[in-house]
Amino acid sequence: MPSYPRFLLTERRWLASGFLLFGGSSFGQTFFISLFSADIRAEHGLSHGAFASLFMVATLAGALTLTRIGRMVDVLPARTVVLVTVPLLALGAVAMAWATHPAVLLAALFALRLFGQGLMSHTAFTLTGRWFDRERGRATSVATLGLNTAEAALPLLVVGVVALTGWRETWWLVAAGLMVLLWPLAALTGRDRVPDTGPGARGARTAVGWTRRAALRDPVLHLLLPVMAAPALIGNTVFFHQAHLVESRDWAPALFASAFAVYAALTVVFNLVGGFLVDRFTALRMTPLFLLPLACGLLVLSVAQGPWSVFAFMALYGVTNGLSLGMFGAVWPEVYGVRHLGSIRSVVVAVLVFASAAGPGVAGLLIDAAVPFSAQIAVLGAYCLAASAVAVRVVRAVRTRERARADDGIGDGVGADG
Repeated sequence: MPSYPRFLLTERRWLASGFLLFGGSSFGQTFFISLFSADIRAEHGLSHGAFASLFMVATLAGALTLTRIGRMVDVLPARTVVLVTVPLLALGAVAMAWATHPAVLLAALFALRLFGQGLMSHTAFTLTGRWFDRERGRATSVATLGLNTAEAALPLLVVGVVALTGWRETWWLVAAGLMVLLWPLAALTGRDRVPDTGPGARGARTAVGWTRRAALRDPVLHLLLPVMAAPALIGNTVFFHQAHLVESRDWAPALFASAFAVYAALTVVFNLVGGFLVDRFTALRMTPLFLLPLACGLLVLSVAQGPWSVFAFMALYGVTNGLSLGMFGAVWPEVYGVRHLGSIRSVVVAVLVFASAAGPGVAGLLIDAAVPFSAQIAVLGAYCLAASAVAVRVVRAVRTRERARADDGIGDGVGADG
């Protein structure tokens, strides 16, 4: 296994592609859109629940659409996917800048969620999972630093730019930036990479190649999805309603934004640590453990009223999020292979996008119904503990299946995709 500096130098083209794809996806991520939540609600006269419902509808529509178009990553060249996705994401930013009616706002949210959080991150994860095998954990960790960098830099930057120019003008700048990003991305993705998975490639951890139809019939998938969806569900819920949390506890308005730096720093550190752990132990073996820091952070945030609880939560969430980034790129190839990875992952990402929409939407309705947000946060902490227990069963089931197939000489889920 090559040293880290040598790995970065040798594979810089493909790592840079993933880095930029993940960074560009941030403009459709909840953490970024939520920075404009107060301005959007004030402009359109929306309550917390009304805006959260629009966000949920747009995200769910994007998730359903992704299940139909996500397989393009399997059949089209990477450059073609980039040339389609980035301009459409920029168009979503333009629609957000123009939105003067809730219907236009809904369309803008749909485009941002589908092409940003959905298709761009799906493309980044799928390409990285397909391009690398033995170094998949480290490759995913390095690539997802693009999103980590955006999470660290954009919140405070956006606050400053909005104060200087206004929130609509900021979205025009986002659209322009995306079109600039298109050129290096198109150049970098012009070549493909074929991983070394031959007889001499020790440590390769990729299943033979399940079809989407076979994967959807597999009980392991349905047990694994709630586990892997937990960070998206929980992070999006808390981030989306950060303004309500700050207001309800009489904290300084910029408190949560300042805590993003702590979250981003811990995410980066444990992203890199997680890459090494995935390559050494496999992503599947880490699934029962990675949610435990987040569970602790949620329980602290639910009971502690002091401003320090935000930093404690963001630090512990950063640990879980960092570990999950490398795992999310590696666990699906480990279990289902790479032959139909884009098709399978389109369903997986759709479920995660659904979770990221359902969390803020349901929480917004509960806030409007006067259900304390602290109580909701405590329930999310309990969900993490329950998901960790389910993950133990998942690991045991997959290992038992792998041993049985190795003994019988049977391959995985081959057949026509559905």
